[in-house]
Amino acid sequence: MKFNFREMLFRIWYWYVNKVDKNAEVLFMNYGYSGDDLNISLDEQNEANRYSIQLYHHLAKETDIKEKDIIEIGCGRGGGLSYIAKTFAPATAKGIDLDSRAASFCNKYYQIDGLSFSQGDAQNLDLKDNSYDVVLNIESSHRYPDMKAFLGEVSRILRPNGHFLYTDFRYDFEMEDLKKELESSGLTVLKERLITKEVVAALEHDDKRRRVLIKKLAPKFLHKIALDFAGTVGSNTYNQFATQKYIYYSYVLKKQ
Repeated sequence: MKFNFREMLFRIWYWYVNKVDKNAEVLFMNYGYSGDDLNISLDEQNEANRYSIQLYHHLAKETDIKEKDIIEIGCGRGGGLSYIAKTFAPATAKGIDLDSRAASFCNKYYQIDGLSFSQGDAQNLDLKDNSYDVVLNIESSHRYPDMKAFLGEVSRILRPNGHFLYTDFRYDFEMEDLKKELESSGLTVLKERLITKEVVAALEHDDKRRRVLIKKLAPKFLHKIALDFAGTVGSNTYNQFATQKYIYYSYVLKKQ
């Protein structure tokens, strides 16, 4: 997926969040999930991020993570992996992000046994073969220049019978190519879902919180970029989802 100028603006916003969010108010940067199939109990601290957390939960529940070695590629600000580490009790949980500032923030902010973060390129990971039981990738791959290289890395680092839990979005006309890439990855598709409606519902439920946060953190000249990046109701991003020009999907894949 190529965003050109718009993608450059999003990169500026991502850089800006990592620079200015000193009080750790932005721990998630995904669009969220809201569906009748998922109603999880959250403590007061996590409730504000309910919809972003639910996007993680709807994938993490698809396989047994307890006492497994797991990794999230494209972990961002670490909120999702931290939630999974506390909720699903893996043996170890590692987060990888291309932005070294994000990885540095996560290592300072989260203090959970077995949880760690480092900088890395999703298409060229400095990790051993067959080293993880579960690989997660949440709303990150649409920015990768080489999807085939990324899927090759996922297959390489997964142990036999390991699972790849994957969710993201593409333009509607890109879905056929994505499916072909997944089919040729050497991984077996166990489950496929289109969840665009659940993502739109999450954006609508979470709209007020996102607007308040942007007004608080961003200078006025960045508001339009930030509102679009956040998928607020009426933004170009929201409209693309609402009209299903963007298709949001989730997959469970397995390495044989």
